[in-house]
Amino acid sequence: MEYLNKGDKNAGKEKSLFREMLSWVLYIIIILVLTFLVVHFIGQGTEVSGNSMRPTLEDGDKLVVDKISYRFINPGRFDVVVFPFQYKKDTYYIKRIIGLPGETVQIIEGQIYINSTVLQENYGNETIEKSGLASGPITLGEDEYFVLGDNRNNSSDSREPSVGNIRREAIVGKALFRIWPLSRFGLVR
Repeated sequence: MEYLNKGDKNAGKEKSLFREMLSWVLYIIIILVLTFLVVHFIGQGTEVSGNSMRPTLEDGDKLVVDKISYRFINPGRFDVVVFPFQYKKDTYYIKRIIGLPGETVQIIEGQIYINSTVLQENYGNETIEKSGLASGPITLGEDEYFVLGDNRNNSSDSREPSVGNIRREAIVGKALFRIWPLSRFGLVR
């Protein structure tokens, strides 16, 4: 017959409790690492501030930004993208891609021309009043994009020297889903 003294029984409980706590700590660390990886490399939540993308996006809309797709494919015309504003730390702009690398963009009498052809689009519902830098032809470099806000007469975008053409490497990602308000939940187009 074997006998266990109370000290051995308590030691077993302590080891079991220690193992349980260790497994919870490891579980929490794994969750934190995965969250970090998702936020920094795959997707990120963001909130729209301002009206430059009305009516597509409204002030206060909460979005999920896809940060991984552009590692495999190039941004396309009419994609809604997020990029940092170069003159203010931790400030990001959200705009629609209009001009692609190698194209020539110009705004004449309120109309957008791409390579001397009027762009057929229905995102900007108003005639553009100020052409800014695009009053003359702008030829984009092999890694540059021309972006506009959908609220064309109330947007700081590629027409302004403070924004200018956006380099490919500056694009953080593509606005993918609107998650708030729930009444407008869905894909950003």
